[in-house]
Amino acid sequence: MAQKKKPQSAGSDRQAKIQAAASSGAGSGANKIVIAAVAAVVAIVAVVGFVVIKQVQSDNAVKGDGQAVPAGATMGGAYPAYQDVTAKAGAPTVEAFEDFQCPGCQQFERAIGSTLVDLAKSGDIKLQYHMLNFLDQRLGNTSSLQASNGAYCAADAGPGKFEEYHTIVYANAPEQEGTGWTAAQLKDYAQQAGLTGDALKTWESCTELGKYTNYNKAVDANAFGKEGIKGTPTFKINGTIIDNKTFATPDQVKAAVAAATR
Repeated sequence: MAQKKKPQSAGSDRQAKIQAAASSGAGSGANKIVIAAVAAVVAIVAVVGFVVIKQVQSDNAVKGDGQAVPAGATMGGAYPAYQDVTAKAGAPTVEAFEDFQCPGCQQFERAIGSTLVDLAKSGDIKLQYHMLNFLDQRLGNTSSLQASNGAYCAADAGPGKFEEYHTIVYANAPEQEGTGWTAAQLKDYAQQAGLTGDALKTWESCTELGKYTNYNKAVDANAFGKEGIKGTPTFKINGTIIDNKTFATPDQVKAAVAAATR
């Protein structure tokens, strides 16, 4: 049989309401803490996500979304040296196909490098470089690619910096083929080329992100493809491959340039 509840007294009724209110207030406070904590976590995640996105965008901007090429060049094409010099009328185009780790390239650099530089500075030739990196695979390192990246990143600092860096790297060729260069050495060469302060920081960012990696690889592929190169060093005058034996001394270089001048 159902029993009728006894009526509560006024005192006990007030006590029950107080306890209910206290219980309700405690739950509400806990919920507020949980909500606040979740909101804080969401805010942190949003900030971190924003920072990551901005960093990725910044890195992509430096690398040109993988399509960055040095000033004056096209993807896979030669790098034109001394762009601040106006070539004389009829000056021939001299192209050098090199790999920084190539011993023969180092020998030619010592023999005729300064002659090519002088001719380019005086406007007697239009000097172009194709820096290759095929020896990386053969030697088991990435020094050719890293040194080439360093040279193009140096070019970003201003006229003549690619050429200075190029000369310094060859001047510091390792005694043993395949030893290559460390990142610290390549940075030192940038400093020797005159990069300091913000210019040096920009160079470091450029090389660390591999800004010109795709360009370098495209140059290498084109050299052994449509350019018809079989090895390094190789030189072309006005698009024609010349015999290295006739281009090995300053006098031979000057004679070849004079013959090609129109």
